[in-house]
Amino acid sequence: MAAQYGDRPAFRALSLPHLDALLARAGLDAQDRLRARAVAEVLPFRTNAYVVDELIDWRAAPDDPLYRLVFPQPDMLPRADVDRVAAMLRDGAHPERLREDVREIRLRLNPHPGGQRDHNTPLVDGEPAEGLQHKYPETVLFFPRQGQTCHAYCSYCFRWPQFVGEPDLRMASGDAEGLRAYVQAHPEVTSVLITGGDPLVMSSAVLARYVEPLLEIPHLESVRIGTKALSYWPHRFLTDPDAEDLLRLFDRVVRSGRNLALMGHYSHPRELETDVAQRALRRVTGTGAVVRCQAPLIRGVNDRAEDWAVLWRRLVALGAVPYYLFVERDTGPQDYFAVPLARAYELFREAYAQVSGLARTVRGPIMSATPGKVQVDGVTEVGGQRAFVLHYVQARDPDLVGRPFFAAFDPDARWLTDLKPLEGAAALPGLG
Repeated sequence: MAAQYGDRPAFRALSLPHLDALLARAGLDAQDRLRARAVAEVLPFRTNAYVVDELIDWRAAPDDPLYRLVFPQPDMLPRADVDRVAAMLRDGAHPERLREDVREIRLRLNPHPGGQRDHNTPLVDGEPAEGLQHKYPETVLFFPRQGQTCHAYCSYCFRWPQFVGEPDLRMASGDAEGLRAYVQAHPEVTSVLITGGDPLVMSSAVLARYVEPLLEIPHLESVRIGTKALSYWPHRFLTDPDAEDLLRLFDRVVRSGRNLALMGHYSHPRELETDVAQRALRRVTGTGAVVRCQAPLIRGVNDRAEDWAVLWRRLVALGAVPYYLFVERDTGPQDYFAVPLARAYELFREAYAQVSGLARTVRGPIMSATPGKVQVDGVTEVGGQRAFVLHYVQARDPDLVGRPFFAAFDPDARWLTDLKPLEGAAALPGLG
């Protein structure tokens, strides 16, 4: 890999115009480069010089896990779709026809899983509150308009509709006062999660315009910020022009008596190998903020128990808290990246057995599904039938939380809706 990145680098994004040269660097031939470009017409591609120079092992590409984490793969989507878009690119199809075909493919990829549009958007004065989600009573999600991109896009990302330039698929709002008023009017809300995209692509001043009014609300106990910046652009916390302003904002939240949690998306232990990544994490925790770490289990990226065990141990050593191991969501390239639930459980168990109690804060495998977050607790036998044991970590119906339930064992099941009740049993809770 490249030598240590410079002390005061400027962020440099790499996008579609750079893709072909980077694919060639990974050793892809002309046909596979065209097919990968076809995938990038449907799902978003963006990376940056830090990721390319410091995180990817180009000697191992295209099989390197960090390469697979950010670059489109020629077979990520159904072959017929990839072939159709590749032919249009090769033959110079009219841009409008290409856009129409790409849109048709996107709409078949379940762009808003988990009821994000239909069930999660609250009503204010009878109208949908754009940029807000209120799925669980205690927690509100907010999508600031200026934060709906990332320093780099993960190839598996379930939030891909935010990045593809289709306004009717995007969730966003610039209404900081509307956010404050909504939370103020709902005393059951104790936590706000500012998400994206990545809110830390915003300037610290813009982020403060959303965060600081929340600190006036007595019943608010925590502010969360979902971010991959600790991995993909750690200089955001070290040498960016407003890095000190950002840390001072974190300090103000903590001094207000609230818990500030950065929900750090760490997918592979290599993201913590660079000196700047380690220093960035320590600077954040030095403000009193807590970094809680989560990511999905992704085939070809982190589907080894050893990777997760090393990642969790490294996070604990640096003062962060392992939080969730997710199951790849039922959207976008799920068919390509998902690991069956039975295998996901075994990987989690194997990794969990390799860490001390300090890392056993982590929960998984977790499906963030329409009725709630469902954890796979194991496989057992019930009345002579092999069964998954599961429970809701969180749910739209709070009465479901923490109650164990069973589903018929299926070695190929990858999502909650793939599961069936045991023979003679009622419907699965939350799905009846």
